[in-house]
Amino acid sequence: MATASCPSLDALPTPPQTLVPPPPSILSQDELKKIAAFRAVDFVESGMVVGLGTGSTARHAVDRIGHLLRQGKLRDVVGIPTSRVTHDQALSLGIPLSDLDSHPVVDLAIDGADEVDPSLNLVKGRGGSLLREKMVEGACKKFVVIVDESKLVDYIGGSGLAMPVEVIKFCWKYTAEQLRSLFDYAGCRAKLRMSVGKEEEEEPFVTDNGNYVVDLYFERDIGDSWAASDAILRLAGVVEHGMFLGMASTVIVAGELGVRMINRKPGQC
Repeated sequence: MATASCPSLDALPTPPQTLVPPPPSILSQDELKKIAAFRAVDFVESGMVVGLGTGSTARHAVDRIGHLLRQGKLRDVVGIPTSRVTHDQALSLGIPLSDLDSHPVVDLAIDGADEVDPSLNLVKGRGGSLLREKMVEGACKKFVVIVDESKLVDYIGGSGLAMPVEVIKFCWKYTAEQLRSLFDYAGCRAKLRMSVGKEEEEEPFVTDNGNYVVDLYFERDIGDSWAASDAILRLAGVVEHGMFLGMASTVIVAGELGVRMINRKPGQC
């Protein structure tokens, strides 16, 4: 009886290879900010007066505007900077600049935000430019906010990070305690913002307007943001706070799945 021979390994069929797709590239937070900033600049048209925001996200938008002006794709754009840092950046890019005294109505403002709640209310000013930002962005016809999705919160202060308040230097400790006591029910802590000075030692951070910043940290929801705003502004030592309520026209959010645009609904506050 013939004995069946085992087939050689070479004769065995080769199993089909399973192709494993490469893992999707994960965009950094800065790359997400850049995507949102470029989308926001699509709103800019030749001949516009544009409020130029301050911070890591707004910096990308200012760069983009300068690039489009150099290419000739935008013409006769005038920028209104919201800080000395943005002023210097825009000048280096050749963006013509002016101010609210000369242009009291701004066509469009583009800026980042530290928090965005479901009603498109914002926390801004962790970079220390909240007063000038609020002045310029309060004078604009359309305010476009650019963020990555990490900035979306359920309520103002929901990130647990700072809600800044610009205060005068005179008796700042008294003002800080007044602010803390306003929000004692929300577990508020008030802390003077510090920065590293020329001698490599910590010293109080000073705004472009020569004031201090007291950062408020909340453990719980502060409730009605509009009532909180009014209460803060009634304190004599307060210059301005970092809640930008009812100001954003459009929020552009960049995330892992792309960019989405959220527009303020009529009457939304």
